[in-house]
Amino acid sequence: MEFLAYHRDRVGSLPLRDALLEQHWAYMDQYAKEMIARGPTLADDGDTPTGSVHMLDLPDPAAARAFAFDEPNYQAGVYRDVLLRRWHNLLGRTMWDFPGGRSGGHRYLVFGLGLRGCGRSGGEPGGGLALPEDREELIAYGPLLSDDGATWLGTAALLRAPGPDAARAVLAQDLYADIEVHNWQFGGRP
Repeated sequence: MEFLAYHRDRVGSLPLRDALLEQHWAYMDQYAKEMIARGPTLADDGDTPTGSVHMLDLPDPAAARAFAFDEPNYQAGVYRDVLLRRWHNLLGRTMWDFPGGRSGGHRYLVFGLGLRGCGRSGGEPGGGLALPEDREELIAYGPLLSDDGATWLGTAALLRAPGPDAARAVLAQDLYADIEVHNWQFGGRP
């Protein structure tokens, strides 16, 4: 089962985040084989962390909760909240397989939160959510799902785009109550 965990930083927690960097990386090293994508979201300055996203393949929701809430930054109070959802990797690859590589261009995390009362279900995760026609710039893409995987709740994508408006446009606007766009960069040890 694939999951997305997005930890949002608490205001003023950067010194604590910096102090825990090695503990965070050591914790993530334990999940190297399960990791599909990871990395920090950043403020408009392109430097200041605002959160941390992880897409990974784990055995079940209990393992995903353990991953998200045992994380050292979470335990120490770096994060203000956590979005944890089932997710389905429609690209079938990891970020390390992205043909565009680790650097070059602007990278974004985009969340499309489904319209209220419009959860879709169907024979496949995401109720038949299709990949965008222009896939070359997608790093990771797939539906956000209910814990049992039966109900579509939205979409999450990592991509390279010329700017936030182009990143937002990867999602069909009429499917979503809200779309969030965050600056993002490839994570992991340098």
